[in-house]
Amino acid sequence: MDKARIQIIEDNDDIRESIVEILELANYEVIAADNGKKGIELANQHLPDLILCDIMMPELDGYGVLYLLSKNPQTASIPFIFLTAKAERIDMRKGMEMGADDYLTKPFDDMELLNAVESRLNKKIKQEQFYSKSLENIHDLIGTASGMQALSKAIAQRKMRSIKKKQVIYYEGDSIAGIYLVMRGKVKTFKLTPDGRELMVGIYTDDQYFGIPSLLLNEPHAETAEAMEDSTICMLPKELMEELLNKYPDIGRQFIKILSNNLLDREQQLLQLAYFSVRKRLAEVLIRLYKQEQSSDPLNIKVSRDNLAALAGMATETVSRILSDFKSENIIERKGSHIQILNLQMLQEMKN
Repeated sequence: MDKARIQIIEDNDDIRESIVEILELANYEVIAADNGKKGIELANQHLPDLILCDIMMPELDGYGVLYLLSKNPQTASIPFIFLTAKAERIDMRKGMEMGADDYLTKPFDDMELLNAVESRLNKKIKQEQFYSKSLENIHDLIGTASGMQALSKAIAQRKMRSIKKKQVIYYEGDSIAGIYLVMRGKVKTFKLTPDGRELMVGIYTDDQYFGIPSLLLNEPHAETAEAMEDSTICMLPKELMEELLNKYPDIGRQFIKILSNNLLDREQQLLQLAYFSVRKRLAEVLIRLYKQEQSSDPLNIKVSRDNLAALAGMATETVSRILSDFKSENIIERKGSHIQILNLQMLQEMKN
């Protein structure tokens, strides 16, 4: 079996040489660069399996390295770990949102380094297993072998991003970069009311797309997208999707179908906000989450009180009161953020 090839980009000679020594002792092939520009040249030349990169460097810092590598299809999918001093940890959100996979805080010991490297390499292998599943699920989007091959190649070149719980994927008003496919996990989209409350407009789980309206309208995002739990997503760039939409009409028709279903859901949500009682609204939200989970009874729904309130369009205190009522009526059982539906029929009758 070939050795995994690791690239280190670090301007501090002592740190760089120490990392090289540790990785070579662990039987990795190591490529070293002492600045960002040289690091990009070596990455394009050798296409490593993993890149470790310092943030603060002269000429081109770590953020610039990550940005330029992400623009090249050959290097965009390479796992990327930032090396950061403790004082820089507040800036790590920027790096993670740019597409970094992880970060190590200096100083770190030998085992911290090796564990991070091994963990990220293993995760890359596991994420590649999602490709076949995702391609099967989006086969209906293409309808032709040539289209399938084109999309298969495009997805294979994309990096699967690991998103932490509560990490923002994009904000309302951000420019459109592409559309997103949930490989694993759960993502919500929401808008903020003038008084700062969330109004949730969508929940997306495995094999579901979000961000389509902004792509088709070529306008900034009209809502914020945030991970509800640790998730894995794939971003399909705007330029790629525009090319596929122009070449394969079936993709456009399928996306219109998705948008139509989402529109019907939102119209129903508006009607509920206008006419349903708070009990009826919360019952409908629980049933909607039940259907989305596609699990068998008894169902355990994992959702926070705040997210329930955002979905139902009511205050969190009201949600707590109604959930307590449902519990006393033996409709649900509640433990923290877990809700078990005990009597689905009563919820459905309440909704109707």
